[in-house]
Amino acid sequence: MRPRLLAISGPLKDATIPLALEEVTVGREGSNGIAVSDASVSRKHFQLDYQDGRFRVRDLNSRNGTLVNGIAVAEQWLEHGDEIAAGDSAFVFLVAEEDAPQAAARVEFEEAQFAATTTVIHPRDVVYLQPDRLLRELPATSRVARNLNALLKISRVVHAIRDVNELQGQLLDQIFEVVPAMRGAILLADHANHEITSTFVRLRAEGQAHLVKVSSTVARQVLEQGVSILGSDVPASENLRQVESLAESQVRSLLCVPLTVFHRVFGCIYLDTHSLTERLNDEHLQLVTAIAGISAVALDNARRLHWLEDENQRLTVEISQERSLVGEGARMKDIYELLGRMASADSTVLIQGESGTGKELAARLLYRNSRRASKPFVAINCAAIPENLLETELFGHERGAFTGAAAQRKGRLEVADGGVVFLDEIGELVPSLQVKLLRVLQEREFERVGGNRAIKVDIRVIAATNCDLELAVREGRFRQDLYYRLAVLKVAMPPLRDRRDDIPLLVRHFVQKHAKRCGVKPRPVSPEALARLVNYDWPGNVRELENAVERALVMGSSEMISPEDLPETLLERPALPEMTEAKYHTAIKELKRQLILQAVEQTQGSYADAARLLGVHPNYLHRLIRNLDLKESLRTNLREN
Repeated sequence: MRPRLLAISGPLKDATIPLALEEVTVGREGSNGIAVSDASVSRKHFQLDYQDGRFRVRDLNSRNGTLVNGIAVAEQWLEHGDEIAAGDSAFVFLVAEEDAPQAAARVEFEEAQFAATTTVIHPRDVVYLQPDRLLRELPATSRVARNLNALLKISRVVHAIRDVNELQGQLLDQIFEVVPAMRGAILLADHANHEITSTFVRLRAEGQAHLVKVSSTVARQVLEQGVSILGSDVPASENLRQVESLAESQVRSLLCVPLTVFHRVFGCIYLDTHSLTERLNDEHLQLVTAIAGISAVALDNARRLHWLEDENQRLTVEISQERSLVGEGARMKDIYELLGRMASADSTVLIQGESGTGKELAARLLYRNSRRASKPFVAINCAAIPENLLETELFGHERGAFTGAAAQRKGRLEVADGGVVFLDEIGELVPSLQVKLLRVLQEREFERVGGNRAIKVDIRVIAATNCDLELAVREGRFRQDLYYRLAVLKVAMPPLRDRRDDIPLLVRHFVQKHAKRCGVKPRPVSPEALARLVNYDWPGNVRELENAVERALVMGSSEMISPEDLPETLLERPALPEMTEAKYHTAIKELKRQLILQAVEQTQGSYADAARLLGVHPNYLHRLIRNLDLKESLRTNLREN
């Protein structure tokens, strides 16, 4: 077990912090075991306790709370891969890691030339890679038969192991059984420039120094030219005997062979010995070169798999960050607590809220913290898919069900088997499909279009809507029985105007997100601009705020995001008493006020006629009247006239 925290955001981003098997505090103060220079982190934010072989996180009454996998917690036992968030800083708790079978050793490269006492051969000259020649020689010596058995054994072993460290260890162990080497190393390099990217060392006997000194000249020639090299008598070599490290190690003979896949060298196998009686010779060079040919593909695949697993973990964390609810205010803490209680159940959930409040993010948070997290999450927007196509999207179709149905197709409900189906804009579902969805919720079965066989599915349904479904039921636009089936558990996502204390945090989050996406430098937000952002009502909620921040970040020309970088609608709102407004914006707003007052007066109170007179859409005029706080002034003017 090697417990550690991987910082994925905040001042410590990309740092790996080892954890001792004892309690440690995390916070802004320097006295903490892990100090985080982050204004959004409390002085003492949370504590990690070690007990009975496990770690537990405890919130220390922090200002912004401690989140585990997006849910605020007071304390919780941690599992490998859990994400801990404190303010703008986030960490992934890691504990499981497969270690190399033996203690890690290191390689030291030495510059040296080799002379006539070395042997250089091409893979095409290796007898073990030429079956016809090998069969002619087989009756002449039993050693060839033994080597063939070794090659067969190695072939079976290397193609049954996926872990790159275990594979390298097994490969060197098998080589030691047929080659009298005392030490071995596998060096893996970058395909492009042949730079060594990893080393793995194995020693035949315990108690030897865990240091293998490799001649960088030999390794470089093997990697660059793809040839195998044998130094059968190092002390007799005019150049190799002058290498101090090899002399100190009393190396008598060495060999190095390439690892090649698709005519590209990606590494090499290095062996040496200090035995006076058993030196490495041409036969060993032939055999190890053949072993390298057999094992190269398995090694390359294992290395690529290891990289893909690491990359998958990194991208999973990154996507999780991108698709997480952001907020630490009282309203959002209530939402996190509610979602945390719902996550472990399989009951259907109805998420209600205005557009842009994060209904799908809430659904994904439920999914990530449920037992179905390893299964599919399938999202369907009931309003975005045409009515004539939505049925086949949901349920699929059989071959020949309609013109153009040339093959059977699974619907999204079937694809989501074992996982979660998210039905967005459920209020837009047509009555005919409401009946079929009701059957899915009641029986967890359906039939494909054109089919007559019931298909069973194990799914959890999460639905979302921005309309009043209870009103739709009363008006006969939505089935009452379906509503009750959907609303077993309900969540109401608050609009952004009701959680203004989260706006600064959201702004910082979107600045970092879009700076990375758009390839621009993150810029701080001026106090005046932030005050404007907080003072606005955001009818489009978080989605509108994100668009405003992205626009300001990309289009702004100064070192800070200023009010001038924000959408005009924000600048139309009356300034707060503590806000200093630029004369330009004050003059523009006053001109708009006078134009609107005059137009409404000329049209005797008709907003539609006033909009035509001004050359704007009536909706835009209503928005200006609201933002400029003109309703009372217009009523007063009309009464006076």
